[in-house]
Parts: sequence; C-alpha cells; structure tokens
Amino acid sequence: MNIHDPLPLLGGLSPHTFMRRHWQRKPLLIRQAIPGFRAPLDRAAVFDLAAQPQVQSRLVAAGAKGKGTDAWTLRQGPFTRRALPSLKTPGWTLLVQGVDLLADPVHALLQRFRFVPDARLDDVMVSYASPGGGVGPHFDSYDVFLLQAHGRRRWSIGRQKDLSLQEGVPLKILRRFEPEASYDLEPGDMLYLPPRYAHDGVALDECMTYSIGFKAPSTGDLAAELLQRLAQDACEELGSALYRDPGQGAVADPAAVPDTLVQFARQALDRAMRDPLVLARNLGEHLTEPKPWVWFDDADGARLDGAVQLDRRSRMMYDRNHVFINGESYRASGADARLMRQLADQRRLDARALARASAGARELLQSWCEAGWLHVC
Repeated sequence: MNIHDPLPLLGGLSPHTFMRRHWQRKPLLIRQAIPGFRAPLDRAAVFDLAAQPQVQSRLVAAGAKGKGTDAWTLRQGPFTRRALPSLKTPGWTLLVQGVDLLADPVHALLQRFRFVPDARLDDVMVSYASPGGGVGPHFDSYDVFLLQAHGRRRWSIGRQKDLSLQEGVPLKILRRFEPEASYDLEPGDMLYLPPRYAHDGVALDECMTYSIGFKAPSTGDLAAELLQRLAQDACEELGSALYRDPGQGAVADPAAVPDTLVQFARQALDRAMRDPLVLARNLGEHLTEPKPWVWFDDADGARLDGAVQLDRRSRMMYDRNHVFINGESYRASGADARLMRQLADQRRLDARALARASAGARELLQSWCEAGWLHVC
C-alpha cells in the first residue's frame, strides 16, 4: 500500500493525510467508502457464528421507554437460533466479536485498514440489529471505523464532557448524552470515531454494522503484562542463588529491613533487565499472542511447495532484532530477516521469494506449516 495515494475508503484522503488529520483527533464521515458494498456474511451466517460456544457473542435489548432505565438487558452467548428474538421484534441487537478470525471474507476486509500498525488492531465486530436496535449512547476507549454493511443506521455523535454513566444498567450507557451531529449511514458508508467520542447508533430498519476496532493498552495493564513475563523469564534464567549475609550482626531493631537485602533485590531486577532486548522481545510476544479462544489445526505432513500465506488467525510482527508470530519470538538478521518481514507485511510469500530462503528459514517455515500457522496456496 502506498500511504500517499488517495483512497476511496478514506473519502479520497491518503492514509498519510488521514492519520495526520483525523487519527485520535476528530471524526470523519465517508460516504461510499466501499461503493456497492455488500455484507460478506448474511444474517444466517452471523446467527450461526453466535451459536458456536467458542465465539464471543452478546444479545442486547431495550424495553419500553420510560420504564426506569429503559429496561436494558444483556445476555452472553452462545445463542441457538431459537434463543434469539423474532425478527419482527424491534429493539434488539446481536453482537459477535472477532469475526475477522472466523471468516476469510471479513479477514480480507480487514486488510484494507493496514495503514494502521497491526500492533494496534483488535478485531472486527459484527452488529446485527432489528429496527430500533442499538446499545445506547456510549463511548469507547479505542479508535473505531463503523462500516455499514446492510440496511440503515442513524449515528448521533458528540464530544462528551460529562462521562458519567447510568446506574443499575448492565451496559456502559451515558447518563446525559449531548449529540452534536447525526448521520444516516447506508451500505458502504463509514464513520471513523477517535477514542472517547460519544456515539449512539440506532437501526432504522434491519441492519448490520461492521466495527473495525483498534486497541489501546493502558499503562497499568501493559506494565502488569510485561512484568509478569519478565518474572517468568527471571525464574528460568537467573537461577536460584540464595541471599547470603555472613556479615550480618545482631540487631536491636529486628523489624527493620536490612539494606543489604534491599540491594540484593535491586541487583536481581537489574539482572532481569540486563539483556537490552528483553523488553522488546516480551512486548512483541505479548502483541502477537493469540486470543484465548483461538486455536490452530495441526497439519502434519504439510510441505512447503509454491506460495505460502499466513492463516487468518496468525498474528505476525517484527522489530529490528526479532520476528514474532503467535506469541513466540525469533532472532532474525540479514536476508532471512528481510524475507520474514515481507511475510509479516504482505501476509504471503510467492514461490520466487520462498526459494530465496535459507535452509534454516525453510525449516522454520515448515514448522509453522505443520502447526497450522502458515498454509501453502
């Protein structure tokens, strides 16, 4: 992708211009971002996904207006078709998460948005709604593209200063939503919203919306994850050398922590961080860790022959020193590193590129094929 070429997906803006003007700054409404767009999955396919136990799905419904908090209800899936409301019943919404990992056409749609780093990608959520359906006025803590796939939905949006939420409601619904603009989206239209920009989408008729979301890890969550990984590495790499204090004298204040023990602890942490690449390695492994419900089918006997492509569920990234895939890291340099980076960026290698791989790189790619992470195409 040439980031300086204009894209209909971004209303004629180039990815470079969009990221500079709008990303994390202000909304953008794009009429016919994908002209003639038709939902990759029909209603029946979305319902089938919601019935699968490993798929995350939710059912949201709003009761009659004026009854307390509008009688919002939230249920977690899976849902058989008989467990869903009638299509004639207004005001309900089915949300299905991670559809890009479940269906090739949705994964292909996601590739249009790779002008944003893969490290920021969360997933594609499909929202099916009967007329009047929605999840109430709310805000997200991440960037999102709202692509209308079927029917019509009215989006009301606004900068929201008061972020207080309704009490006693199973959803995070704003107590006092103050919209500043309203747009009716039809198939192919798309709305980009930066984090914490309040919005409320209501189905004007039977509709489906595809939400392409980009995660933003919090400081605390990311630190906790990396510290946990560092702790695991420390247990394996630092050994079990015990604290020794042969020079310790008798004390009159036994509750005081010895300075020598504090120093011992500091040295242990310094040793854990001594490798200058340890932080980058653990970050890359974390960013490519598959979601807990994702699994791969082993392909024993699969052979590298011709072009290869990553499985849609594989997450592959790299930094200056490593290649990361599905939570694992590998040191890489030279021609093999360039080849692996090409695979990560393009998610495929043609036969000519694969022929340039060293014996070690081919052996590694072969192991990925057998693990189901990579497929011959």
